[in-house]
Amino acid sequence: MKHRISAGVLAQRDDRILLVRHFRPGAHDFWAGPGGGAEGTEELHEAAAREAFEEAGIRVEPRAMAYIDELIDDWGRIVKFWFLADYVSGEIDVSANPAEAESISEAGWFARGALPRGHVFPEVLRDRFWDDLKAGFPAPIKLPLRQSIF
Repeated sequence: MKHRISAGVLAQRDDRILLVRHFRPGAHDFWAGPGGGAEGTEELHEAAAREAFEEAGIRVEPRAMAYIDELIDDWGRIVKFWFLADYVSGEIDVSANPAEAESISEAGWFARGALPRGHVFPEVLRDRFWDDLKAGFPAPIKLPLRQSIF
């Protein structure tokens, strides 16, 4: 079984969260916080910040770790560390992502009540994230292991 260590950001700006859309007709269509695999000796928070810039053109400053997320599928197992992050600079631009296979087609800032339809990852963005955010994330929260749907 293969394993992958990944980092993502739950970046906030004006009470909205940054999401990118991964869309490949007939294969997948979902929205998620920017994220991806850690490279070389890169620290997890550095990987998360890099991914936000690569996938959305946005500079962020990761701060506290929010969630530890585990997915399993036919490929193997992925452990993703989700960091809260603050917007620093930049405007959304999905044209420069070096990972073409991700098929990122768009990105945006979304309020709690205006999240995109369909699949959103991590799923907790639809509900408990906003309560956890108010509580201040005193410690990272381990999400249940689940089967990947993509």
